[in-house]
Amino acid sequence: MGTPKLLEPQLTNPSPRPEKRSPGLSRRLARQGWAFALPALVMIAAITIFPILYSVIVSLNHITFTSQGYHFQWVGLHNYSVIFSNPLYRYSLIFTVIYTIVTVFVELVVGLLIALVLDKLIAGRGLMLAVLLLPWSLITVISAEMWNYIYNGVYGVLNALLIGIGILHTPVVWLGKPFIAIVSMMFADIWKTTPFVAIILLAGLQMIPHELYEAAEMDGASGSARFWRITFPLLRPTIALSVLFRVLQAFGIFDLPFVLTQGGPGHATESLALLGWQVMFQDLNMGRGAAIAASTTLIVLGASLLVLRAFRAQVGEEDLG
Repeated sequence: MGTPKLLEPQLTNPSPRPEKRSPGLSRRLARQGWAFALPALVMIAAITIFPILYSVIVSLNHITFTSQGYHFQWVGLHNYSVIFSNPLYRYSLIFTVIYTIVTVFVELVVGLLIALVLDKLIAGRGLMLAVLLLPWSLITVISAEMWNYIYNGVYGVLNALLIGIGILHTPVVWLGKPFIAIVSMMFADIWKTTPFVAIILLAGLQMIPHELYEAAEMDGASGSARFWRITFPLLRPTIALSVLFRVLQAFGIFDLPFVLTQGGPGHATESLALLGWQVMFQDLNMGRGAAIAASTTLIVLGASLLVLRAFRAQVGEEDLG
C-alpha cells in the first residue's frame, strides 16, 4: 500500500528553519539586555575594577602624608624596581608560590579521594557532607586561633597527644622553626579548605552519567581504566574550577600567617599579602605596598590563565579523548 500523498510533504520536506529576527528587534533586545545588566556592571566596577585601577595609580606614585591630607608624587615604575630588587620580596614570592602549589595539590588529591568515597556512599551521605562543611564554615581567623592553641609549645593539644602516646618525649615548638612552621601552617590550611574542593568535585561526579560506567564494566574495563578513561576526562572542567578557586585563595593567603606566626620565625612564613600589608600599614609606604598588591594581582591572573589552559576547560574546548 503506497504512502498517502497527504503525508509525503511531511516525510520529505526538511524541518522548518527558525525565523530570523529583524535587525531592529535584535538591537532593541540588546539595548534592553544592557539596561538590565547596567546596575550590576556599575556595582562590579565600583567594588572591583575601580579599587584595582586606583591601586595601580598609587603604585606609580610616592605618597606623602601631610597635615592637609596626602600628596601624590609621580615616580613611574620606581616602586616596582625597588620591590623586585628586594630579597625579602623575592623570598615572599617564592614562599607564596610553593605554598600555593603544595596546598592546592594536596587538597586536590585528598578532596578527590573524599569525593569518590562520597559518590559511592548511599546511606549517611548527608551527615558526612555536614561534617565536611564544619572546617570550611569556620572563619579563618577563628580556625587560625584554634590551630595556634593546638600548636602551642607549652600547653598545646598536639604536644600533649603525641607525648601521651609515646611518639614524642619532649614538647616541640611547632611554630618556632622555619620548616616546621611552614608545614604546620600548610596543614592547617589543608584541613580547612579540603572540604571545599571535595564538595565541588562531588558535584562534578554526580553529573557523570552512570550508563558510561555500566557500559565500560560490561566491556571488562578495570576500576583504574574506568577512572582514567571516564571519570578524570569528564571531571576535568570541575577540577579546573576547583583549582582556579584555590589558587586565587591560596596565593592571597593573609589571615592564617597573620594569626599563627606574624610572618615568622624571622620571615619564614611571610606571604606576599602579609608583606604588602606590613609595607603599607606598618611602614606607611603606600606606593610600594600598592606595587606589591598590583604585582600579586598580575601573577594570580597569569596563574589563572595557565590553569584554564592546562585543563582546557574553556567553553567549547573540552577534549574528552
